[in-house]
Amino acid sequence: MDRYGPPVAGVGSVPVPDFRQNEGSLTSTLRTLLFFTALMITLPVGLYFSSKAYIFEGTLGMSDRDSYFYAAIVAVIAVHVVLALFVYVAWNEGSRQWREGKQD
Repeated sequence: MDRYGPPVAGVGSVPVPDFRQNEGSLTSTLRTLLFFTALMITLPVGLYFSSKAYIFEGTLGMSDRDSYFYAAIVAVIAVHVVLALFVYVAWNEGSRQWREGKQD
């Protein structure tokens, strides 16, 4: 059974990834994700109720039914803005990490 000899490093071996190198980027990515998750929950809801009460009903004097409609439009626009910002930040963060990894 010894006729094949000892295993040669690099031939048929699977490299084990070192996750400690990516720990900083993982923390940064998780922090970004949690920030935008909180922003996605709070900003549209807050804008919905504040624009309904203060802008559409208070300042513009709209009826209750119309203010619901326009406040919902404001909330949907806020969701799209947050999503666009998340994609922009994630894209720039990914390209920055790619450039730093490429220089090593």
